[in-house]
Amino acid sequence: MKNWLFESIVLAVGIAVAGLFVKVGLSEFAARSRVVTVKGLAEMEVKADKVTWPLTYNVLGNDMVSLYNEIKETNGKITAFLKSKGIKDDEISVNAPEIIDTKADRYNNAPQPYRYNVTTVVTVTSKQVDLVRKLINEQSELLKQGVAITSGDYRYNVSYDYTSLNDIKPQMIEEATKNARTAADKFAKDSGSKLGGIQRASQGQFTISDRDPNTPYIKQVRVVTTIDYSLED
Repeated sequence: MKNWLFESIVLAVGIAVAGLFVKVGLSEFAARSRVVTVKGLAEMEVKADKVTWPLTYNVLGNDMVSLYNEIKETNGKITAFLKSKGIKDDEISVNAPEIIDTKADRYNNAPQPYRYNVTTVVTVTSKQVDLVRKLINEQSELLKQGVAITSGDYRYNVSYDYTSLNDIKPQMIEEATKNARTAADKFAKDSGSKLGGIQRASQGQFTISDRDPNTPYIKQVRVVTTIDYSLED
């Protein structure tokens, strides 16, 4: 009888303790499950700090030696024009000519006035973005020297880039985090809770795009952070 009574007491105490642990565990689980996930956006407009400007021209002819001399002379005119305007030697590169031999085209049987069509590209790659933009508008000066810069080939479009992302990353991450916190505070207030600490945070990928099609030299940098906050009573 005494053994049965003792065992009953031990069992009752065990059940009570187990219930206490279950209650505490459920409370902690409920607290952990009360989480709000918010996103914070940061955007910034910046000027491109690098420009790539391909100056493309074509020459036609039947004699390769004559074409070579003409290309050499034309490259010299373009290079001299660029350097006279402030472009440095190490910002200028001359691509190998692209030669089309019309007689080698077996699918084109129509007579051609010229056998060779040569495309040559002189490329400016520079950090002097404002200067290059100015020269793009002044490239018609080359016409006075008999140099006709062509356009329309998608392979040789002017491109602008922003290469100083690391300089603005900390500022943008801070702004995105503040915006996320503001959204979380509002959610907590509306739900009658208090905002707790950060449970988890992830930084989204930075994206750089043109602000609009008409101003490709103005870039829009964007980042979104995702943060989980705990909610407290």
